[in-house]
Amino acid sequence: MSTMQIDSGLYISEKALVRVQQLLSEEGKGDDYFVRISVVSGGCSGLSYKMSFDNEQKPADQVFYDKGMKLVTDMKSVLYLFNTMLEYSDGLDGKGFHFINPNASRTCACGESFAV
Repeated sequence: MSTMQIDSGLYISEKALVRVQQLLSEEGKGDDYFVRISVVSGGCSGLSYKMSFDNEQKPADQVFYDKGMKLVTDMKSVLYLFNTMLEYSDGLDGKGFHFINPNASRTCACGESFAV
């Protein structure tokens, strides 16, 4: 089974890209690592985001490239994540990664979970 590669559909902002590159460097992870994003059950709105660094691609993974960064998700999650932007904030409102998801019909107050 071959992996599907798409040039758009899952995006990363410039700020998130810089932060991901910093974290990969700090953790000593090489160029073979990428960002894995998935959607799991949980949170007060029903679904939560999960993000990690990975270097093992699975046969059914959906692969996206944005700004030179490889973003990977599983077949189930891509249905919830299509056209989603991975963003990073370092301001007074909070520090960390968050997602701008046009598919979400509602999100919880903390922004950690969503519903479609």
